[in-house]
Amino acid sequence: MTDLSAFPITRKWPARHPDRLQLYSLPTPNGVKVSILLEELGLPYEAHRVDFAAHDQTSPEFLSLNPNNKIPAILDPDGPGGQPLALFESGAILLYLAEKTGRFLPADPAGRWHAVQWLMFQMGGIGPMVGQLGFFHKFAGKDWEDKRPRDRYVAETQRLLGVLDGQLARQAWVAGAAYTVADIATFPWVRNLVGFYGAGELVQFSRYAHVQRALDAFLARPAVQRGLQVPAAPA
Repeated sequence: MTDLSAFPITRKWPARHPDRLQLYSLPTPNGVKVSILLEELGLPYEAHRVDFAAHDQTSPEFLSLNPNNKIPAILDPDGPGGQPLALFESGAILLYLAEKTGRFLPADPAGRWHAVQWLMFQMGGIGPMVGQLGFFHKFAGKDWEDKRPRDRYVAETQRLLGVLDGQLARQAWVAGAAYTVADIATFPWVRNLVGFYGAGELVQFSRYAHVQRALDAFLARPAVQRGLQVPAAPA
């Protein structure tokens, strides 16, 4: 049996199945990127819920795996050379799993880099901007009388949605005809924008028909529906 006891994180979240990939996460837009990909791949994994209300993310055990105290993070018992590999940052995890399995990333170098650039577009643009908009629209920022910070993120989110809409007007998915990690990274954030954040009207989301079409196709995938529920809420 695989021994993961050298990793302090397993003291707080013991691995019942140490031969499986260990996922430490929450069903947030960044968190579900990895659970969705794992469901799409059909890889066996064990999900551990990192409870922000209990400050799990700042515990010594979690920080031993991710010093940036953010989810998701993984511990793969079957990493390169058959040795365990710990990883954090959702984009890095998506690339690792796609390359490990040879799926959801084009095999030809040009196609691969084309998909990677759109993955980076999400990491550097869609995610941070939509996240800031969510803060100023739904959370504490909504109480600020000065709406210039909110409006700055509204405008930038609209610009990014326009870029995405133009791309999707020409093809089925973000990086081309095939569904890739670029889609798995992008659409949880778009879903959050119009769903949890309730900012669809604010950004005039109805203007982006091609984004809506692709979002609907994404959410219709059974693996996406399963991954959006991982890790499950406590009973």
